[in-house]
Amino acid sequence: MKLTSSALAHNGAIPSEFTCDGADVSPTLTISEVPKNTKSLALIMDDPDAPVGTWDHWVVFNIPISTKQIQKGTE
Repeated sequence: MKLTSSALAHNGAIPSEFTCDGADVSPTLTISEVPKNTKSLALIMDDPDAPVGTWDHWVVFNIPISTKQIQKGTE
């Protein structure tokens, strides 16, 4: 399975638009190559080097396998 975002550069810093220093919105995410027989998807965005220790920014579950893209700013 692949989860990509054109808003994020590989090994780059997260643009401020997607942090508390900016609009604090989620970037557009593209989902592809979902394994056969998958029932649903889950997405966990955690931050293992946050100042307070590992921090879960968001958790989304029961995402339909037909989902190909999660739009910017989806709550």
